[in-house]
Amino acid sequence: MKKIITILLLILFSYSTSFSQIGNPDYFPIAVWLQSPSRAQEYKDAGINLYVGLWNELNQAQLDDLKDAGMYVICNQNEFGLSLGNDSTISGWVHGDEPDNAQWNSDTQKYDPCIDPAEIISYYNLLKSNDPTRPVYLNLGRGVSHLNWGGRGTCTGNFNMYKEENDGYIAGCDIISFDIYPVNDKDTVVSEKLWYVPKGIDSLISWSVNPKPTWCWIETTKIQANNNRQPTPEEVKSEVWMAIIHGATGIGYFCHSWAPSFDEAALLHDSIMIKAVADLNFQISSLAPVLNSQTIENYTNAESSNPDIPVDVMTKSTAGNEYIFAAAMRPGTTEATFEIPDDYPLLRVEVLNENRFIDIVGGQFKDSFSNYESHIYKLSYADNIIQNLYNDDFLNIYPNPASDYIEIKAEVPLLNISIYNPLGQCIMTVADNAGSKLRKIDISHLPSGTYLCVISNAGDLCVEKFIVME
Repeated sequence: MKKIITILLLILFSYSTSFSQIGNPDYFPIAVWLQSPSRAQEYKDAGINLYVGLWNELNQAQLDDLKDAGMYVICNQNEFGLSLGNDSTISGWVHGDEPDNAQWNSDTQKYDPCIDPAEIISYYNLLKSNDPTRPVYLNLGRGVSHLNWGGRGTCTGNFNMYKEENDGYIAGCDIISFDIYPVNDKDTVVSEKLWYVPKGIDSLISWSVNPKPTWCWIETTKIQANNNRQPTPEEVKSEVWMAIIHGATGIGYFCHSWAPSFDEAALLHDSIMIKAVADLNFQISSLAPVLNSQTIENYTNAESSNPDIPVDVMTKSTAGNEYIFAAAMRPGTTEATFEIPDDYPLLRVEVLNENRFIDIVGGQFKDSFSNYESHIYKLSYADNIIQNLYNDDFLNIYPNPASDYIEIKAEVPLLNISIYNPLGQCIMTVADNAGSKLRKIDISHLPSGTYLCVISNAGDLCVEKFIVME
């Protein structure tokens, strides 16, 4: 039965600007938090494209450093910034950090309650009245994901303070984010549970009335000397892709470390981690048009062979191809089975950046996952790649036209043979475990028309058309 695919448009903003990169379909925000503009070029070289926060108020010297590196910034609103008009370097304005947490009072040396959401909304309105053209950014604390975290003080467990429909924090911004660092965390509720990162994304999306850019921050260092440990490059990658799969439309890296002493740019000073992060950033940026494209709901799911390790998926569609982003949500090993809609003439699955292909057999393909591993699959269709694959020298079908049978002769073993009808539907699949290069197939039941024969064998593909005449 043909599946109904519902397309949900990714809404980035309820308004548009002519100068901010945020909302550009070719731009995926990749940020660092509270870093000196003098290091902007180093971060740019590592695939970072956005600063969030500045140690001091924006001034000409900082602006010059950011411009020289081609770096965008979201910062505190001040007179100097407002005087720049539509300068594209400034992508937005920022609230104070983590207003949902209990607030330290240096005078009383005690914690005050969390900031009332009404204050956040009031300040948001002020920022927008000063500059209605730029988005306002708000970052929340770990209580977004660790819902009963005691660091919110008297606000602990009060989720209504977040909800946009209740005039909560989310109503006071155009871009919303949060941070939680499960590898560093020593709290047994969160510690080593990487899935708390996408869990927070789920919370923010569910608490929003209308979709808005939803970001999160990713740990890259051992933050405090008494923290658990530093994440591995593989764990950083896992946190990023799990967040994106759950709906994150931007990500940022926390680069600071106080272990053993304060280092603002500890990420830059870790040669192994910065290389891994750079590779990841360039992959994300190369996929920006895909990540910013339509999301296809209910296209496929992943059936995990290990029920304790679910595999979550997100499907995007652009330029005539589907991309399935998948990640194991728990540690351990499992095999996932992906069922593909049967109303498309799929030829192959390419696993991006892994130099391998997976055959589709019976409308399914399978792949292995271990320890929060993620994979990205590009699905190609017959009508998109037939011109590149059609090759008389490798695949021959005779007689052609035919009425009763065809014989298929190929230069590769005929392990998997698929026949597609004129509507592009797969109507016949023949497997040959012996791997012979010659096969006879009965087609006497097929109505007249032009058909497509596809031979797939561990990523090798051969395609040929043949005609059936009564």
